[in-house]
Amino acid sequence: MIGILILILVPTTGWVMTDIRLVDVSLRDGNQSLWGATGLRTAHIATIAPLLGRAGFRALDYSSSTAMGVSVRTHREDPWALLRLTRKAMPDTLLQFIGTGFRFISWERAHPEVIQLVYSALVRNGMDRFVVLDPTHDLDAARGTAAIAKKAGAREVIGALTYTISAVHDDAFYAGVAAAYADCPDIDRAYIKDPAGILTPDRARTLIPAVQAALRDSGKALELHSHASLGLSPLTCLVAAELGVPVLQVGCGALGNGTSLPDAEDLVANLRASGHTVDIDDRLLAAVARYFDRLAGAEGLPRGEHRGFDAAFMDHQLAGGVMSTTRRQLAELGLADRFDALLAEIALVRAELGYPIMVTPFPQMVIGQALANLLSAGVAGGARYDSVPDQVIRYVLGTFGKPTAPVEPWVLDRVLSRPRAAELASEPEPLDVAALRRRFGQRISDEELVLRFGMPGAEVDAMIAAGPAVTHYNPDLVPVLRLLRELGRRPAPRELTVEKPGFRLSLRSHDS
Repeated sequence: MIGILILILVPTTGWVMTDIRLVDVSLRDGNQSLWGATGLRTAHIATIAPLLGRAGFRALDYSSSTAMGVSVRTHREDPWALLRLTRKAMPDTLLQFIGTGFRFISWERAHPEVIQLVYSALVRNGMDRFVVLDPTHDLDAARGTAAIAKKAGAREVIGALTYTISAVHDDAFYAGVAAAYADCPDIDRAYIKDPAGILTPDRARTLIPAVQAALRDSGKALELHSHASLGLSPLTCLVAAELGVPVLQVGCGALGNGTSLPDAEDLVANLRASGHTVDIDDRLLAAVARYFDRLAGAEGLPRGEHRGFDAAFMDHQLAGGVMSTTRRQLAELGLADRFDALLAEIALVRAELGYPIMVTPFPQMVIGQALANLLSAGVAGGARYDSVPDQVIRYVLGTFGKPTAPVEPWVLDRVLSRPRAAELASEPEPLDVAALRRRFGQRISDEELVLRFGMPGAEVDAMIAAGPAVTHYNPDLVPVLRLLRELGRRPAPRELTVEKPGFRLSLRSHDS
């Protein structure tokens, strides 16, 4: 692999040498950002898990409800079995689950009892680190989710400070959120989450000290999670280390860079060249990276590449996984040529809706409204907001928390004047666990129950019918196995020849 080494001059004042630990995001955020969350199957993860567990990562960004849903829907594999398999392969590595605390897989808002059941099942099956990600920074909601995670038995709970650029999200805003996390007994540390990769080194020099000051008296550590979508995060991570941030998040090999997180090997080299120490096994890190490189080649998946700056990101602020998923969905709709127009509309809709931070579920809402606006404007007599998805109506109604900034008055009127808004305003409370048991059965496991709550029963049935997933994978054998499968579909040949430099093998049938 050809890396990029960035040499920086060490300031004479304000600089500290930091002992850095790494969190790897390849299995969850790397897969979601670069491969639309569909690239990794049980066999892929089970094969590399032992190496990941010994490489020296402080934790692995392992799963989310979206990732679990993809396992069931796309691969017909049991995400609970995969979690147990991974925990057995790496008993000493923290495995992280990221969630909002108000939904699981589906858009349907979940009862707190259901979230408690989900988190308890996650801990029971091997998850031990939880990120509390409230998309509106609703502190009461964040504290509630942290309490649920701790009650379930979580070893570590992380409070997310989700970075965005708007008129209201200044350093004082984030310092206030950090202070609330510092005072919460159920939150163990905090991290700055930059899903769009828009945190510049200059802004980091003011934001990080403000957050550190708010956390200082509590002794709670700060981590940085910044996507490489604009090419900024490798430099921003160096600034974070300079300011004393002890944990940085990275991707490995093909699952680093691009819209994922900074490449681990490159960042380690740059950190050490800057005078910091990094606690990682270089040999095992290289082995993990080359595995993902070979997997990407074998499966025809794109690898993350170093990216240049794109000013449009500062407007639409779409995270890496959302970008790749949006491109795929537009192509499936036959609208691939409207991608740039959609990005412009996304930026406009986001401003009109009060600058929601573009993390799940808000990107899906904003993109859905932007696409509806594009399609409406393309019809004679049509206008923006002629069609409004239910989730946007729920957002305006405050179902997902109070918007950080006010919704544009004319948009608010267009949304709330719709008859559907009155219907959604009177929606019944989410079903509790007892009601779900009555609907889905008393004898099924908690794990199956929450899957059936979050997704269509037919998809769960198909997963169960598929049986246990394959757990071994060798990317070097994929081309050979693909060739053999293709040959198996053809009529039996009378002669078969395999030839490559220095080797030739010919097979003939007996009657030839």
